[in-house]
Amino acid sequence: MSSVATSLTVVAVLGLGEAGSALSRDLARAGAIVRGYDPAPVPVPDGVREADSEAEAATDAHLVLSVNSASAAHDALRAGMRAAPPGAVWADLNTASPGAKRALAATADGHGVTFADVAIMAPVPGRGLRVPMLACGPGAGRTAELLGPLGAFVDLIEGEPGTAAERKLLRSVFFKGLAAAVVEALAAGRAAGCEEWLRENIAAELTRADGSTVERLVEGTHRHAVRRTAEMAAATEMLGELGIDPAISAASRDLLARLSAR
Repeated sequence: MSSVATSLTVVAVLGLGEAGSALSRDLARAGAIVRGYDPAPVPVPDGVREADSEAEAATDAHLVLSVNSASAAHDALRAGMRAAPPGAVWADLNTASPGAKRALAATADGHGVTFADVAIMAPVPGRGLRVPMLACGPGAGRTAELLGPLGAFVDLIEGEPGTAAERKLLRSVFFKGLAAAVVEALAAGRAAGCEEWLRENIAAELTRADGSTVERLVEGTHRHAVRRTAEMAAATEMLGELGIDPAISAASRDLLARLSAR
């Protein structure tokens, strides 16, 4: 963490779950005054001052980090923004759709609160405040200015609120989809009695991936869509025989079928 004097920086952290606790703990260790609030009875990290409400946490804060959940983000904003002082930034770090971020920004703007859409781009545990983040919107620059000296990594991108969320979710389509495919494949491998063989095969394929892999996957999928539709139909049938729900396999089959019909 930076050794720059930051004792006058006041940060409110709304949501003290896994991510919020790690961020608030690192902020306090870096010298910021941190007030945390969570409606659930959760432990408050050392060095963090517990608040009784969103409004109490946001009072006199230079920066409010909303790290609760996408479903709770709007209620938290309405409850806390009126207590935030002039010039404060409301940074929403929740994983929400771009449309939800734009709605939050509109609500904040309607009450004279500067809003930043911040996307957390990696798991927070083990990284804490050093987790890579993308930020956009009117308050993005100020968010980076306040968090940077405390040890955070905030990359600014152009665009209206929702742009950072869009980047994160586009990446999630790939990465979370890949993870789901691996989980389904290994479950099937376990049922078939060859999980370790399959695990080694997957690891080898991922290790060999390079800059040409994406183009090879895209080009091959379109070129061989007809044959691969039949292959994934057989795979879907096999998983059913093994007692495994073929959610990803069936989705792959259906996508390939749509491509082959074009």
